Amino acid sequence: MRRCVISFCTLLTLLILMSFNLVKESVQVPEHLIVECPGYAIYPKKQAVFAGVMVAPPFLGSSYIGFKEALAFKESQGNYFTTNTLGYLGKYQFGIGTLQLVGVYNATQFLNDPVLQEKAFYTNLARNKWILRRDIERFVGKQIKGVKVTESGMLAAAHLAGPGNVKKYLRSWGRYDVMDDYGTSMAKYMRKFSGYDVSYVAPKRNPKV
Repeated sequence: MRRCVISFCTLLTLLILMSFNLVKESVQVPEHLIVECPGYAIYPKKQAVFAGVMVAPPFLGSSYIGFKEALAFKESQGNYFTTNTLGYLGKYQFGIGTLQLVGVYNATQFLNDPVLQEKAFYTNLARNKWILRRDIERFVGKQIKGVKVTESGMLAAAHLAGPGNVKKYLRSWGRYDVMDDYGTSMAKYMRKFSGYDVSYVAPKRNPKV
């Protein structure tokens, strides 16, 4: 019995000493896991209901990522490889004319290249932001038909109907509004996509991917 007690005490002492050694040893983090720049935390902003089930679009938040993912969810439910009944392509539903403006001329390549689609989306935002730069300064913060004008709302409406039509909408104080072929108006996009932080996008004249 005494021998068992001694063995147990010895084992317990060893465990305690080993635990101290583990605490003292520094943990080496693998180099590829070390974060060298700050990240961005985003949070759900809006939700959608399909067949009675609450669905949140992926990565939805108030940052640039949240803006583009929310817009993509509205356009195509985030599907890079879809073409709608009117021939609009990809995750963000680009028309051929708009793609050519940003330097994309091969529709098949575009439809099968998610990286190119993301570049085209950013490039088109930069182009629209340049075209609308004076209107952004003039109208952001004002109310048009009960909707507060925001930069992200303007850029979303420009994605829907083009920056020229957004200028007409703003300068007519909402009297001039156009809809796409599915009945979605610029005013709806101005409201739905208001309040996102799109400062990540720098305005650029005639940018190309």
